[in-house]
Amino acid sequence: MKTKKLTVAQATIEFLNRQYVERDGKAEKFFAGCFGIFGHGNVAGLGQALKEHPDFIYYQTRNEQAMVHTAAAYAKMKNRLSTFACISSIGPGATNMITAAAAATINRIPVLLMPGDIFARRNVAPVLQQLEMPHSQDISVNDCFKPISRYWDRINRPDQLITALPEAMRVLTSQADTGTVTLAMPQDVQTESWDYPVNLFEPRNWVIARPRPDKEMLKKAASWIKSSKRPIIIAGGGVIYSEATSVLKDLVNKTGIPVTETFAGKGSLPYNIPENLGAIGVTGTPGAIAYAKEADLVIGIGTRYSDFTTMSKTAFQHPDVRFININIAEFDAFKHAALPLVGDAKVALEELSDLLEGEAWRRAGHP
Repeated sequence: MKTKKLTVAQATIEFLNRQYVERDGKAEKFFAGCFGIFGHGNVAGLGQALKEHPDFIYYQTRNEQAMVHTAAAYAKMKNRLSTFACISSIGPGATNMITAAAAATINRIPVLLMPGDIFARRNVAPVLQQLEMPHSQDISVNDCFKPISRYWDRINRPDQLITALPEAMRVLTSQADTGTVTLAMPQDVQTESWDYPVNLFEPRNWVIARPRPDKEMLKKAASWIKSSKRPIIIAGGGVIYSEATSVLKDLVNKTGIPVTETFAGKGSLPYNIPENLGAIGVTGTPGAIAYAKEADLVIGIGTRYSDFTTMSKTAFQHPDVRFININIAEFDAFKHAALPLVGDAKVALEELSDLLEGEAWRRAGHP
């Protein structure tokens, strides 16, 4: 097996620089570069590695929380097909990222954090502003990222990268389980070298698949829609991330089912289409609130049903209201005891639209 001697930091940046995502036959680089502030814990390792890879562009920032928010905003605008890595020093530099990291995980947005960490060998301790605990020497501020990360790891040995980096990418490119990925990087380990297998650094395409919902479930969903009197669609962020906006528009043109939008789903349907009732929930429009109150069928597409969307579960007051949820994440698809259509929003809407041929809700008293 061919190997290549690199430091942990060099191997990390080289690996990240050769990761691609592919959807519908189109591939692009997953990382647009790196945001970071240098300080105690990330200069000698990651700093040197970034200087050696000018094509993995480094952007200097002024605030750690802001750089993670910016990375998440970029990932959202790229429909989660690209993001930034974010590096920080140990201590306050790392903890400054916690709020933004939590927001990324809550909103299912991929960001990669690589905060500096205490010396793995403990030969230098305590380092500047190091968190010290009287009951353990194996805790640093980076442990705070554990409950708010979709994947968390601490690289205590150079060879751990061989399994940690692919796992990080698996989570970052997962449409169902994405969020913040944290790789804590002890400052002495960053500079340790290892003979890494050359194939670790070969360009890799992470294919973003479009899984289809179960056919029988789709048929059942179509029958529910056909028998409903006042159906309503809630378009969430999943409509946009799946690039399903045109398919949703076609479905609405075919059926006339009114559409509401969550915060993340704004722009799912052109504002000037009559069936677009606008925002739903606590900050919703009068029309959306009134229609939702009497809806007998709620079709949620790519929404996690936050309390703002459901008005703390008071928005839907029809005594026999039922839910159909189209979502790539099984966790969200089953909410509200719904009929779960677990799969990609775009292909789910395409197949559901075929089953609803000839159906329309443009009746008297309906939008």
